[in-house]
Amino acid sequence: MSVLTQADQDFFNQNGYIVRTDLISSKDLGTFLDTFDTDRSDYSYRWHRYGYHQSANYDALVTSPGYDRVVRHPPILEAAVELMGGPLSFGEIGARHMGPYEGSLHRSWHRDRPHWSEHPYRMDYIQSMVYLTDVDESTHCFSISPEGIDQPVLEDNEAQLKRGGIVDIHGPAGTVCLFNVAVLHTATTRPTESERKTTQTYYGHRDRKFLANDSIIPPRLWKHDPDPETRAFYSNLNDVSKLYNEAFGIE
Repeated sequence: MSVLTQADQDFFNQNGYIVRTDLISSKDLGTFLDTFDTDRSDYSYRWHRYGYHQSANYDALVTSPGYDRVVRHPPILEAAVELMGGPLSFGEIGARHMGPYEGSLHRSWHRDRPHWSEHPYRMDYIQSMVYLTDVDESTHCFSISPEGIDQPVLEDNEAQLKRGGIVDIHGPAGTVCLFNVAVLHTATTRPTESERKTTQTYYGHRDRKFLANDSIIPPRLWKHDPDPETRAFYSNLNDVSKLYNEAFGIE
């Protein structure tokens, strides 16, 4: 049975993203939040300043094996497979924290990767943005400038913002936003007394080049896991993972 409705697919086609609030149960949300908080407390030395007013751990699979449950949470993974149209490979995971803030509104618009014209959604990589805290107009949030696949790609950010506008993604803890990372987007930092906690996982096509060198993929997942599908999902090793393998004598 499909995780996505026809309305989801049509909306993604027209906007480059979808938002779902029903893919994570309250029990799983509690587990994910506990994993986040424990990792941030116990492995603070792996959390570093990231972007504007953020800290992040991109080696979360190394410090906290439980993050694999977030990365491969079945409803999220199945939805991503449906949108990507085939087997996926792990790209990276970022556990990110944004604390209270007294400055002015800040956005840094960008595209993570170019569009891939051979894909029906022009999508080489997809990201799953999981809110672990409630997000509304009074907190930091994720923002995107919608873009349909029948529209020409505008390389100038201001031209895209004028055409597509800005959508701030709000929702309760457990909200999931799946989006094409080639669509213009940003973290929106605004004056707030609230924290924002997210996990942000990138998925790529299994037969395409790895995404980046931000996340180390542990051998327990790509080499030693007894499940062949798990090993295949994590087998698109980036250069930093290969470097660590060599350093520790792992073939």
